[in-house]
Amino acid sequence: MNEPVDSGNLLEISDVEVEYRARGRGPVRAVAGVSLDVAPGQIVGLVGESGCGKSSLARVAVGLAAPSAGAIRFAGRPVTPLGWRRRPVPQVGLQMVFQNPYASLNPRRTIGAQLLDGVPDTVTGAARRARVAELLDRVGMPASAAERYPHQFSGGQRQRLAIARALAPEPRMIIADEPVTALDASSQAQVVNLLVGLVRDLDMGMLFISHDLSLVHEIADVTAVMYLGRIVETAPTRELWRAPRHPYSRALIDAVPQIGPHPQLPRTLAGEVPDPAQAPTGCRFRPRCPHAFAPCGEHPPTLDLGGRSAACWLNDPTVAPTTVPAA
Repeated sequence: MNEPVDSGNLLEISDVEVEYRARGRGPVRAVAGVSLDVAPGQIVGLVGESGCGKSSLARVAVGLAAPSAGAIRFAGRPVTPLGWRRRPVPQVGLQMVFQNPYASLNPRRTIGAQLLDGVPDTVTGAARRARVAELLDRVGMPASAAERYPHQFSGGQRQRLAIARALAPEPRMIIADEPVTALDASSQAQVVNLLVGLVRDLDMGMLFISHDLSLVHEIADVTAVMYLGRIVETAPTRELWRAPRHPYSRALIDAVPQIGPHPQLPRTLAGEVPDPAQAPTGCRFRPRCPHAFAPCGEHPPTLDLGGRSAACWLNDPTVAPTTVPAA
């Protein structure tokens, strides 16, 4: 039996790889060796372009799929892939909020019935119904919502209900995979504020996955930048925006419109994310990088830069011909 190892982190992702095999194609490494930690009360933002492997990592991290290599631990214990089995009790505290709330809610069952599925068995009798009303109130929905069906709500309301369902088993850790992408701006703000408030109030951890770097900038304590299956930079969010140490991070920041005394239109990163089945050798960002030089033909090490890290040869003074890209 695996005894929990207390590292101070709720979620530990260690050297995880995710590989898919499709007929007529070679193996596709959607995730190619990712390590990431989330502590209690902390929001870690995971950002990158579409197709970089963020959702594949999320599904493995929550136990919906098995990694091809590496390990995932929640509260010190290994995460067991679900399959068709019921989630082990120690892992019920690890929950997920999906991108499409209508697809993740059962259209044939009332909201109340779906919330009750997650309420712990230790809550019995009238307290179970009271728990449903409490969950609805926490996400800003009326108690009457329990008797209605998912199609009777707007997109923003459905996402609130999906969050209530994730909260039902009293989780310690939530993985939010693009939870506001399909919502209008007003609903996005409401759902994001709700999630951030829950993390702070309940001392949960949250891995917030998004392609919107400006949104992650507003809510995340730490930001991890992912490109083609690998983490290329991790840093406290404000530090990453002030002085990115990887050219891809710089490119993502430059792609955000700047509004203020000196407005700036977004700068577009040339090229497309390569096919992960035919990933470039060495640094995977090399074909699109304006700073690429000879050492980039070798896979760069992830360098510890004092409270942050980056996988770029420009940060290695023994090989870099110049300093890191200017902010």
